[in-house]
Amino acid sequence: MTRPAGREPRRLTRWWRRRSLRARLTVIAATAIAVSVFVAFQVASELLGWELQDSAKDQLRADSRVLATSAQRAGLAQLQLPPYPGSGRLVRVILPDGSTRTPTGQPALPPVSEPAERVARGASADLMESKGSDEDGYLIYTLRAGDGAVQVAQVADDSPINQFGFGMLLIGLLCVAGGALVGRTVARTGLAPIDRLTAAAVRVAHTRDLDADIPDEGGGEIRRLIQSINDMLAALRDSRRAQRLLAEDAAHELKTPLTSLRLNVELLIRLDRRGTLDSALPAESRTRLLNDLGAQVAELSTLVAELTDLARGDVSDESTELLDLADVVAAAATRACSRAPDVEVALDVTSVWVSGRPAALERAVLNLIDNAGKWSPADQPVQVRLRAGDATVVLEVDDAGPGIDAADVPRVFDRFYRADSARALPGSGLGLSIVQRVVDAHGGQVSVTRSARGGALLRVGLPAAAPPAPIARLTAGEDTAAS
Repeated sequence: MTRPAGREPRRLTRWWRRRSLRARLTVIAATAIAVSVFVAFQVASELLGWELQDSAKDQLRADSRVLATSAQRAGLAQLQLPPYPGSGRLVRVILPDGSTRTPTGQPALPPVSEPAERVARGASADLMESKGSDEDGYLIYTLRAGDGAVQVAQVADDSPINQFGFGMLLIGLLCVAGGALVGRTVARTGLAPIDRLTAAAVRVAHTRDLDADIPDEGGGEIRRLIQSINDMLAALRDSRRAQRLLAEDAAHELKTPLTSLRLNVELLIRLDRRGTLDSALPAESRTRLLNDLGAQVAELSTLVAELTDLARGDVSDESTELLDLADVVAAAATRACSRAPDVEVALDVTSVWVSGRPAALERAVLNLIDNAGKWSPADQPVQVRLRAGDATVVLEVDDAGPGIDAADVPRVFDRFYRADSARALPGSGLGLSIVQRVVDAHGGQVSVTRSARGGALLRVGLPAAAPPAPIARLTAGEDTAAS
């Protein structure tokens, strides 16, 4: 059974990815040195072979010229050829009739080639040729001499190249081992800040101590990584601090309505167990107590809902979309009037487009209108204006109440903050805080000033967005027709 062709590369890739960075650097360093040594060996072997061959050819030419000079003086047939000493060069004389003479005891050379015979006949002056196999080859030089030719040959010897290759192999192995060691050392030294960073991160994870910043050391990418982690820890510290403050404030704010609700319920239960509920609480008092209970439950429900919304922060499953803010404002005004029928809302809105989350924006506008409705006199409506500014959308909610004291303005958007004059009114002090969070999440700004009617004027500015293409074309067509 054959394995799929792509399985082995994938297995090798998975094996490589499971290696540590230190091991990868070691393997890369050793591989790079091994490849470099191999390439250097190949290039050096070729150069050495060419150099040795050129030297051998030059030596053969020089020996041939000496032998040819002696042959011309003494004649090819009478030339004295000393016995073969057992090693070294090989010689041969080619006579005019094609026969050959060789020294006594000399190994036999390959037969005279046809090109060498042409040199002996005077067709060319000399010839350099190689004959034989790679293991037992000859380099033969043929030179014209008298009526024939002389040949000087040398056995092809690869031992210098082999010795050089063996030496390069040993050097290469040492270099690979040294490269692996150097790569390991460099990886350990270079990754030391990463190890300390990992240890610090593990310590923070175990101790949950977000106040311990990681020491800023190293440079380049390591330093940026440490700074990024420290920034993340700072953000987590701020988030934990905000959660702690929210929990403390929520516990404080929930204590009062829960205590009042518990006392009233205990009073009803105690009187009912005694059987004196009707005598101790006349119908009018009982109705007033039940109304107080209902109001307290409603206030507690509103507080819990606002706490839940505030605790979620910017986390929301609602997606951002392009929407007409005028529709959102109109829907919020309708909800405000249904919740407080005695509050009149006067709308002065125009179609403006923003990119945002519809439910969150509607909740923010509803909180603004509810806040203004608490202060506006019964005969004075809450004025809501929506207009387009320079690259922004401006929403204004104006009431005719007593306004906000200058001392309260800096803290009006703080969580659970309620001015002294507002403590007798229903509410949790979270409405405007939720408004600011929603506006900040949409990249806008919210502010409060005194209105022309003497009350508070809350102004929200949001980045404007281009309307959808069909609406933009329709608007352009209406403008052209009007002109």
